Amino acid sequence: MNKTTRTNLDNLWSEDRELQNKAFFHILAATGPPVAWAYDAWDEMVENLSHKDNHNKAIAAQVLCNLAKSDPKDRMLKDFAALLAVTKDERFVTARHCMQALWKVGAAGRKQQKILVDGLERRFKECITEKNCTLIRYDIIQSLRNVYDKVKDEKIREKAFELSATEKDLKYRKKYATLWRGKSSR
Repeated sequence: MNKTTRTNLDNLWSEDRELQNKAFFHILAATGPPVAWAYDAWDEMVENLSHKDNHNKAIAAQVLCNLAKSDPKDRMLKDFAALLAVTKDERFVTARHCMQALWKVGAAGRKQQKILVDGLERRFKECITEKNCTLIRYDIIQSLRNVYDKVKDEKIREKAFELSATEKDLKYRKKYATLWRGKSSR
């Protein structure tokens, strides 16, 4: 890992929000493609998934999702539960940032795809009692769409339609369906 990357990783936890945000965008760009230094930062990201500062949790979740493609040891299989737990954070903005990045885990490989789809299915069912249930469900269906667009696995599309069909409110069922309109939808 070069010095610039290490400095930016350290700055992810800065109390100076401007410095923190600059570091965050640098690390997101750096982790767009696979990186050799993923495990130099991995434990730090997992640890910060339970940080008291919700901003740090959101950063850690998004960076860890980006690192999923750089995980030849399949550590994500062990750490995914901690990542999924962030989607239940008391601060909805934190939960949502994590939820919107989760699809990247499923695009990293078959095993990761399975844990993602299984986790999103559980989350879709259990969120029924939560304040922002329909928004959570929309994000789940969007995540499934994002993974489908990357890996083209019909089982993912079928799962999205299966979950959407369980929505009792027709208005929201139609809204979820809009995510699948176009050339690759039914």
